[in-house]
This record gives sequence, C-alpha cells and structure tokens, in this order.
Amino acid sequence: MNDTTDRRIIVALDFDDRGAAEALVARIGGACGFYKVGLELLTAAGPDLVRGLVDQGHEVFLDLKLFEIPNSVAGAVRAAGALGASVVSVHSMGGTGIMAAAVDAAREFPGLRVIALTVVTSMTGSDLADIGIGAGTDEQVLRLARLAAEAGCDGVVGSPREVGPLRKLLGPERLIVTPGVTLPGGEVGGHARSDTPWAAFAAGASHVVVGRSVTRAADPVAALRRIAVGR
Repeated sequence: MNDTTDRRIIVALDFDDRGAAEALVARIGGACGFYKVGLELLTAAGPDLVRGLVDQGHEVFLDLKLFEIPNSVAGAVRAAGALGASVVSVHSMGGTGIMAAAVDAAREFPGLRVIALTVVTSMTGSDLADIGIGAGTDEQVLRLARLAAEAGCDGVVGSPREVGPLRKLLGPERLIVTPGVTLPGGEVGGHARSDTPWAAFAAGASHVVVGRSVTRAADPVAALRRIAVGR
C-alpha cells in the first residue's frame, strides 16, 4: 500500500457483483486504502470479498447498520471482527442495549471500531415525522450521537451538515464518518443532506465516504487525488 494514501477517504463499493467491485479496486490500486462494503455487495459477493480486501492491506468499513436484538448484533460484530474489518456500523435508533452489545463484542478484536448510524442521509424532517419523531434531523442526530457515546461507541455516522455540531458534542477523539459527500457538479444520489468532502473535513469529519464521485469517474484515481488535496 502506498504510504501516501489518504485513509481518511473511504470509497464505497456500491456494486451488485464481486467482479465490478474487484475491477474498481484493481484500477485504483494504491491510491485508496479504505473501502466500504455494504449490504448489497456483501449479499451479492459474500464474506470472501472482505477477506480479500483485508489480505491486500486495505481497511474495510463493513456498513451493516445492525438493528437487531443485542445477542444477534453481538454475533454479527464478532463475525465482522473475524473477517478483519476495521469498522462496523450499528443503528443508534436500536437503542443503548444494541450499541452496548456491539461495543462489548468488539473488545475481542482490538482493531475493530464500532460506529453508530444516527439519521440516514436520505431522511428529512418530514420522514422523521412519518415515523412519529417530532424532532428535526439536526436535533435527532445529536440526541442519537449522545446515546452512542454513552454506550461506548467509537464514533458515529452523520451527514456533512451535522459534522460541526457532532464534533463539538463528541470531542476530538471519536470518529465522525461522513457519507453524502460529492464533488461540485456531481450527483448527490439519494442523499438529502449532502455537501462536498472538503466542507465535511473542515467541519471536523475524521473520514468521508465517497461513492459515484470516484467509482463512476472517468479517472477514479484523479478524483481521489482531487479530494485529498482539497480542490
């Protein structure tokens, strides 16, 4: 792996087959050291893909958004640790019991960090109202982040719009992993609360998750370098 690789930048392997994902990883080469594998690719390709990425020296964010009974969440976290994942996500709306179970299970794997999804970046205040939550997205994100910190999570997932308040709440050490970032002129996809990766970093994000801006770019390596140098 290239020692100059900026591991604050996580590339989302949002593909529905293993071949396409591995082709992109090969094309990017040493320009990226951190990949996100979500439910779509994990279901399509299986856990061997994650093992393969780890064996190549990459870090893997296994974005499972776990929301189950605590025993099941703990089992899934242990499985993520056994695969060599560096980060696994749980859903903070599952409550303190789920998050604490995940944190406890991760202790068996010193290299595994648990982060809690706050409010999905596709959701708006009206979406929260639909499920009976009267708070706006900003307020709900901070409420859930506070719960995650109390449960011992290593950090949270939040949109670029909430990074500043999250950093103020969580302090300097915890991870703030920020999806919903795009380069100027790029597609925002399904994200309702998006911004540039540079805005996210400036506000205090520890990592950004980039998808189409890199994976669909004519030159993915150039797109990554553009993000890394901040323009």
